[in-house]
Amino acid sequence: MKKKRSARRIERRRSTRADARLSMRVEAAPSEGERTQIVTETHNISANGVYCTSLHYLAPASKVALTIVLPRLPGMPGAKELIKCDGIVVRCEPPAKRGAKGFELACMFSGLDDRRRMLLEEFVTWRNLQALRAAANRGNGQRPAARARTAKRKVARAARGGTASRTVH
Repeated sequence: MKKKRSARRIERRRSTRADARLSMRVEAAPSEGERTQIVTETHNISANGVYCTSLHYLAPASKVALTIVLPRLPGMPGAKELIKCDGIVVRCEPPAKRGAKGFELACMFSGLDDRRRMLLEEFVTWRNLQALRAAANRGNGQRPAARARTAKRKVARAARGGTASRTVH
């Protein structure tokens, strides 16, 4: 009797990913005398790797040079950060969607220093918190500004003694 394959996939990633559209350049080793330079944007990113779309096929296990434009996070000093490092192509497959152009390209970082890895981890955490807040805002049916006005009204009403939650002494 055959064992059924589980519908769940085992998560093999070692670090959290965040959906993000960041400007990115991938430079591959020369093929037929020319260096391939791909300008694209990320689909998701982690401190260990990046996923994007490429118009060119890049062979798995090939070395690439990556440059990613990381935005400045609110409340953090400095400007945009250019993350430059070496990478290795993990996967380059035709798109899953019919009619889509290019290849689905996944690269792992191979030459990322601790400082830049920390910047990526902070960005991923910040971006995932942003996504959670946006989902929570959609979940209660109010836009953030409308919720703020409602909260202000409740505070004002409570200050005037107009709520049932006041304590009687």
